Amino acid sequence: MPVHDWTRVDSGLFHAFHQRWISSISDALNGGVLPSDYFALAEQRVRGPIPDVLTLQLAATGSEPESTGVAVAAAPPKTRIVRRSEDDIYAAKADQITVRHRHGNVVAVIEIVSPGNKASRAEFLALVQKAAGLIHQNIHLLMIDLLPPGRRDPHGIHKAIWDEFLEEDFDLPPDKPLTLAAYDAGPPRVAYVETVAVGDKLPDMPLFLKPETYVPTPLEATYEQTWSVFPRALKGLLEVPPSAQS
Repeated sequence: MPVHDWTRVDSGLFHAFHQRWISSISDALNGGVLPSDYFALAEQRVRGPIPDVLTLQLAATGSEPESTGVAVAAAPPKTRIVRRSEDDIYAAKADQITVRHRHGNVVAVIEIVSPGNKASRAEFLALVQKAAGLIHQNIHLLMIDLLPPGRRDPHGIHKAIWDEFLEEDFDLPPDKPLTLAAYDAGPPRVAYVETVAVGDKLPDMPLFLKPETYVPTPLEATYEQTWSVFPRALKGLLEVPPSAQS
């Protein structure tokens, strides 16, 4: 299922799709992707703005061995770009705030960027600060941005987030301006970035459960499932060629 051009519809229609996609991703993670001692919940509150999907780990009982995902050393995530930030390892030795949830420890967050996140400078800064704050708290992050860069993020969402840790040059390929970024909160912090375009299929992206250990998030399968139940009348707004709408 190719990625659609969501700039062709208003933010309300993207929000409707976004809500269903969140549920589909959560269902897929809970349906066998996550190890048995982890689970995902949609739109639960953690400190700050509400994330789209939380991945939680149950407290260890001592009766079962701890489950693991895929080790980076054994199977590195296959993304176009990998960035590492090791300069702040020693700074991280200071006391850290651990975010906890009544159902377990928060280990990861999945965030789908919406038009509202880029609608104003304040909203965009809030998104970036939220993302950086999670990583600072050693919570892993998967950021999904199917909207093209704008004046607030001319180099894409990853550049804006990564600048909070390490300022370095980063240019999106002109032919693939949409961003998928998975962050291993470390230490060391590592970003795995994939770029896609309208019409591309979505690759599976790593969702880190602990440093250097991840599970693949089935973005393509869940996107396709969500599209299959999207209202037919609304599908037409995204499937009709732009020239036919004028």
